[in-house]
Amino acid sequence: MRCYLRSVLRPSPVEAQRACTAARSRAGEGLRFALVLWAISLAISTADVQTALAQDAGTNPDNATCLGCHGASGFAAPRADGQARSLFVSPNMLAGSVHGKTSRCIDCHATLTEVPHTKVSRTRAEWRQKIPELCATCHPGARDDYLTSVHGAALTAKGDAAVCSDCHAAHSVARAKTPAARIAIATKCAECHSKDGKSYSENYHGQVLALGYAETATCADCHGAHAIRRSSDPKSSVAPGNLLQTCLRCHPEATAGFASFHPHATTDDFERYPYEWLTARFMFAIVVFTFGIFWTHSVLWFYREYRDRRERKARPHVLAESLPAAKDRYVTRWSAMWRIAHLVFALSFIVLTVTGITLLYPSTAWAPPLERLMGGPSMASTIHKVSAVIMIAIFVAHLVYMLVHIARTWKTFELFGPYSVMPNLQDARDIVAMCKWFIGRGPRPMFDHWNYMQKVDYWAPFWGIAMLAASGAMLWYKELTAAYLPGWIFNVATIVHGEEALLAAFYLFTIHYFVNHWRPDKFPLDNVMFTGSMPLEEFKREYAVEYKRLLEAGQLEAYLVDAPSRPMTLGYTILGLSLIAVGLVLVVVMTQGIIVNRVAG
Repeated sequence: MRCYLRSVLRPSPVEAQRACTAARSRAGEGLRFALVLWAISLAISTADVQTALAQDAGTNPDNATCLGCHGASGFAAPRADGQARSLFVSPNMLAGSVHGKTSRCIDCHATLTEVPHTKVSRTRAEWRQKIPELCATCHPGARDDYLTSVHGAALTAKGDAAVCSDCHAAHSVARAKTPAARIAIATKCAECHSKDGKSYSENYHGQVLALGYAETATCADCHGAHAIRRSSDPKSSVAPGNLLQTCLRCHPEATAGFASFHPHATTDDFERYPYEWLTARFMFAIVVFTFGIFWTHSVLWFYREYRDRRERKARPHVLAESLPAAKDRYVTRWSAMWRIAHLVFALSFIVLTVTGITLLYPSTAWAPPLERLMGGPSMASTIHKVSAVIMIAIFVAHLVYMLVHIARTWKTFELFGPYSVMPNLQDARDIVAMCKWFIGRGPRPMFDHWNYMQKVDYWAPFWGIAMLAASGAMLWYKELTAAYLPGWIFNVATIVHGEEALLAAFYLFTIHYFVNHWRPDKFPLDNVMFTGSMPLEEFKREYAVEYKRLLEAGQLEAYLVDAPSRPMTLGYTILGLSLIAVGLVLVVVMTQGIIVNRVAG
């Protein structure tokens, strides 16, 4: 309007334009000045709000404020000695803990209400000694029990001992009865009690826990949680007078024998655990002797047989012209009853091995998933027991059959005859002859119906099954065992059962497999135990003495049968190779478990 009036009063175009431009410039400066004033006012107001918020956070910070610094990975501060002290708190772990859901950081860190903090403990002992009283704010009963314990007494006397955060953790506290907390407690205790932790891990309770299952006795179940006392203290839950009552919590039918069980027994302390020490040395001697003899025997056998085959050396046997005219004939070796018994026995033994090795080597990477695959410790134990009953039933049925057979044929039965499995002088001569053949000092011996290694395979289970059945029954029927025997018998039975099981498994999956399947003349599989018969030419080579006797007596034809059908041969070949493959896998995992245990020990 002002420009317009000026243009009317002063109609000069040039002057009018200049006046209008000047007016616009003054208007723009006024607008900019107003905007600056408004911005300054807004900044002052915002600063006032931020100051008020900062003051509130400084006196009453929430968890988000604390985690703004402490939730950053690598956040740390120097100790009094100059060493870095990690102050990082995982936000996820804190949120998942019991305290993270109901408490604020300042509920525990009550002196750290100023940001930045000023009242900070610089020494480890200083802040650790305050923890029991701090936790007593919400858990006074636990604090009172703790002060009467060995830990509380040590903290008072020495200024340093296990405190609440050592067992329950500082920021990831879980409810004590949850499986995760029960599994973690053994690891926490072992950080200070390494020797007891190791011995616990070698017994059944610790083995189950190491597999990831909490349904077993942990340290707190026996020793208590907060009021832990020395075993010499009459008030201790593991004192001799109270031990049976402690056992009764999990074993309602426990007897006095349970009280003498050694839950922390080791095999390297003769003074404290003489029975365990002697048992372990005895079983170790048996293992070394067995494999020292038979692995050496297998290596020498393989070397000589392989070399003979390369040199195309023929075995001494009867001339081919004397063979019956029939071509591709087989010789019967096993009836259907024995073949079925062998197969069921083999399958039950493999299942026993699979269900047992997880407890022997729970710290390996493969043990926990294998235990889960079997349905957990309870189901694995049931499968193990059923398989044991089946294996022992077959063994006992075999004994009954043999006794009945001997009773029926006692007039003609020859205890040391060619068809008897009793060791005799000829076996001793064969062993000497084999050793000479191994080193190239004599011909390969010829065998009768049984060779000496087959007799070893026959008699070995009498020792093995007796040891496994006796020790397994003691562990299975604990209450009955403890009613008549002292508790340390469980420790001895555990050692015997585990070592004998390993001895049997390694023997069957290495030595037995080698003699019957892996040596050059048999590799990769001998089907005779599945089909029941073997080629006549192979029979003549492997059992030359029996072949000659039958031929001369005119009885060979009675044992000849047609070759098994191709479908039968194929099916049994797949079955046999599968069993061999499973055995090889078990040998590998058991060897790896032994190495892991050796490194850990």
